[in-house]
Amino acid sequence: MARPGYAVLEGLVRPDGPLDHVTRWIALIGLIGLLGITLVIVADVILRGLFNRPIEGLEDIAKFTFAIVVASCFPAGLIQGHNVAIRFLGKGLGDKPTTWLETFAAFCTLVFFLLLAWQFAVFTLDEMAHNRYTQALQLPTPPFWWVVTGIIAITVPIQLVVLALWIKRTLKGEKPILLGREDIGA
Repeated sequence: MARPGYAVLEGLVRPDGPLDHVTRWIALIGLIGLLGITLVIVADVILRGLFNRPIEGLEDIAKFTFAIVVASCFPAGLIQGHNVAIRFLGKGLGDKPTTWLETFAAFCTLVFFLLLAWQFAVFTLDEMAHNRYTQALQLPTPPFWWVVTGIIAITVPIQLVVLALWIKRTLKGEKPILLGREDIGA
């Protein structure tokens, strides 16, 4: 019988679970940002071509929009198990070693996102300390970078849940239940 703590964690990562909903909303915000900046870029191309009048400051806005769009994909990707994995070694070793390798990979992913969140925070604090602004529109840059840093920071507890489930399943000899995998509901 599963301990209640792990049952709660498994419930968090199941399809339509709370973390699934939150991460999908974050990804949707990123998608809306991508669609928005795409439309603005198309408008810029048309204005440049027809009237020789580009949209002023588009580069300033596009740079931050793309940073937010990319960051917004990470939480959903982690919870759904769409992160990069090299599985050729595990396939040759069997189920038990594969599960240990997956657990190690989940740990490495956690360390990576911890370091990434830390460095984004350091960078954003530096942007604040030096009172930086965009070149064309003179918009303050820290608010944009705080959004990116916040989204990246969200990945840490998400990956911690994923790692905890890998550890539990590995120690019990079970297969993990993660979104995006063929063993959902196992």
